[in-house]
Amino acid sequence: MKILVFGGSGKIGSAVAWDLASDPGVDEIGITGRRREALERTKAWVRSEKIKIHVLDVEDREGHTRLMQHYDAGAIALPDRRTSYRTAEYAVTAGFNIVDMLEEYHRRPDPVEVEGLILPGGMTLDQYGDWLHEQAIRKGATFLDGMGFAPGLSNITLGQGIREIDEAEVAVARVGGIPEKGAAQRHPLRYMITWAFDHVLREYMIRLKVIRGGKVVEVDAGCDHESFQFTQFGRNETLECAVTPGMPSFMFSRPQLKEFSEKTVRWPGHWQAIFAFKECGLLDLEPIQVEGARIVPRQFLSALITPRLQPKPGDTDVCVMYNTLIGKKNGKKIKKEYFMWDEADPEHGISSMMRATGFTVAIAVRMLAAGKIKERGIVPPEDGIYGPLYDEFIRELARRNIIIRQVTTPL
Repeated sequence: MKILVFGGSGKIGSAVAWDLASDPGVDEIGITGRRREALERTKAWVRSEKIKIHVLDVEDREGHTRLMQHYDAGAIALPDRRTSYRTAEYAVTAGFNIVDMLEEYHRRPDPVEVEGLILPGGMTLDQYGDWLHEQAIRKGATFLDGMGFAPGLSNITLGQGIREIDEAEVAVARVGGIPEKGAAQRHPLRYMITWAFDHVLREYMIRLKVIRGGKVVEVDAGCDHESFQFTQFGRNETLECAVTPGMPSFMFSRPQLKEFSEKTVRWPGHWQAIFAFKECGLLDLEPIQVEGARIVPRQFLSALITPRLQPKPGDTDVCVMYNTLIGKKNGKKIKKEYFMWDEADPEHGISSMMRATGFTVAIAVRMLAAGKIKERGIVPPEDGIYGPLYDEFIRELARRNIIIRQVTTPL
């Protein structure tokens, strides 16, 4: 089995390669990127002769197409929409099976911040998404879309739960990457950067879609703030969450739900600070004049606070998941809950976010390369990994000490 990792020099791409390298069934792992020295660092860190370096610019369609012919499937771990969509387009038009971890549902691109995405032939965003889907079907390719921690694990668990009951009514995903409790006390906002902070701030400010009263509606990020007690895996922690984007495919794949939202988990105090920033205009993008200088408030805040949110020596992170599904089984109302509390692996220099995202992608791309995922086109995680494949997926996570606990109770 040969797997290609696009963006193999980044943290998540490196984690994908690291996990794949330990599998005797994987013979070769290609990693791509623009800078050889960055790819060489990944290879040195993984310490595997299976790693093959491919220096490749994202604009090189011919180079990508040629390279894909030598691999069984690929994982996209690229940093923005422009590069993600460009690589996905190369793949689906070449009939190459891929997994992408971007938080976006490519069939319905975000209309607000497209990050340089160039639309071909004057298409609208939705037309482009549908065109990618149709190209993949026509070429017999699978594009497993939005696969990682969240979206990804959150979609798969709730998607499987919905399949197991007769009528699904309410689904809420509560997910987040947070500092370990001690580390949280050493940082502003009780937060530590585990992925691009500009993206985090963006997701606190946009309008997004949820399901309310059986209809898809737009709401402001940060609404429906709630506190909850996490009491699984020997923990007893008070946590908070509020609505953010993260599982956009559910609006299309599970329209039968009466209520659905995804919420980002943080330590107490974080959301209150974010609400204060928003109210004061510190997260706005409209420039203001300050003593003759034009300043974008969000850029200023990000530049000011980012250095203070960087991990300090010894700081580690945690990935938390608490998902709730309410519905009916055999005429009786029930609640299914899914819990995860994953911690970093400091011995190997792997954060929990790298584990929960990268290892999840690595498991999925193996399944794709092995032909276990049969659906074609743009396939969200909840419709690609289910039934016996879901059970296998959960077992593979457990082998990596990422435990998903399910609790079902009558209501």
